[in-house]
Amino acid sequence: MANKILKKEQLIPGQTSKLVIDAPHIAAKAKPGNFVILRVTEKGERIPLTIADTDTENGTITIVYLVLGKSTALLEQLNEGDEILDLCGPLGKATDLHTGGTVICVGGGTGIAAMHHIAKGHHEAGNHVVAIIGARNKDLLLFENELKEFCPEVLISTDDGSYGHHGLVTELLKDRLEKDDSVIEVVAVGPVPMMAAVSKTTEPFGTPTTVSLNSIMVDGVGMCGACRVTVGGETKFACVDGPEFDGHKVDFGELRQRLAAFSCHEKESFDHHCRCKCNDNS
Repeated sequence: MANKILKKEQLIPGQTSKLVIDAPHIAAKAKPGNFVILRVTEKGERIPLTIADTDTENGTITIVYLVLGKSTALLEQLNEGDEILDLCGPLGKATDLHTGGTVICVGGGTGIAAMHHIAKGHHEAGNHVVAIIGARNKDLLLFENELKEFCPEVLISTDDGSYGHHGLVTELLKDRLEKDDSVIEVVAVGPVPMMAAVSKTTEPFGTPTTVSLNSIMVDGVGMCGACRVTVGGETKFACVDGPEFDGHKVDFGELRQRLAAFSCHEKESFDHHCRCKCNDNS
């Protein structure tokens, strides 16, 4: 069956889940950095999710999502054996996997899962990959063991000091850049404030920095213009020109404003969904 969920795992109960989906047509062509757009119901919205991993032999892709709004709440209701109504991909430009040294991949939140596929790609291209991952506390960390399978170094930070370095991922990053002149690129995937902070940290070192932007999308093929971002003073569409861009050129302030434009509507829709679900169960 198309788009069948073969495996579901709650990485953080009630918040973050991982799905392994039967999608051989996507798995055969997906590259690190690509994403998919899916729809759960006939009247549901289309949501973009970065591909966290692929298995071409078994024809599967892995996605990780945070239950944040109505659409992800509906997705969370699906279980192993269920089918996702629509699944389109791979979309976006793939990661530029150039070789020649050390690549530091920085991830935060669910962005760690998306960063995993990129880090794996750099490893397979022959680069020495250093992973730096962070979360508010130990219980919110993702993909540590998966990254250790191919990353010789996985550095961890937590805001509360419950695991690894007590502090921010940028502190670990700065320390590494000060000691290691073999770093050819830094890749950051995660919340906008984190990606902005990583870009600011690397700029004095002149280290090329790539960020994967999570701008609002509708069609994912460049027709609607909803995913507009400003990069180097020029308007770009994250769905077809990205989602990866030069972090030193991204207007993060504008990106934050655009992401917040519909936050109140998102909350209203999610709250309504939760009320209806509670009424159905009563």
